[in-house]
Amino acid sequence: MRCVAMVFLCCSGMAWASCPGQFDSSTDQQWNQFRLHSDVKALAPLLSDNFVLTHSDGRVEDKQSYLQDLASSNRVNTQIENFDVQIRCFENTALVTGRTKQQGISAGKAWQGEFRFTRVWFYQNNQWQLQASHSSRLP
Repeated sequence: MRCVAMVFLCCSGMAWASCPGQFDSSTDQQWNQFRLHSDVKALAPLLSDNFVLTHSDGRVEDKQSYLQDLASSNRVNTQIENFDVQIRCFENTALVTGRTKQQGISAGKAWQGEFRFTRVWFYQNNQWQLQASHSSRLP
């Protein structure tokens, strides 16, 4: 039994070793830069058609509603700083986790906070696309 567990641990670590298409932190950083500048045109191809964004307050948006929010200036990000970012890869999927400090304006109200985030990227048709993003506010 110990031998089976050891083989699993060794092999599972190797599965997370690399991603196709050279996923690295710059791919994930584009998501933040395009949001910071409300660059909907550049952001749209990074998001899969089935993209789901779960906000820290529990709201859920799909690709279309999120891009409309950014385009309308209903939501403006003024700061996005990520810390402790970790990237784990498994075949054609990249899992990005970390902490972020953000501030902005939503529906005319200023907001700020520190959050934990999880993002799931999927490699298909020779490109990385963000499938899901979730954030939880830190106390």
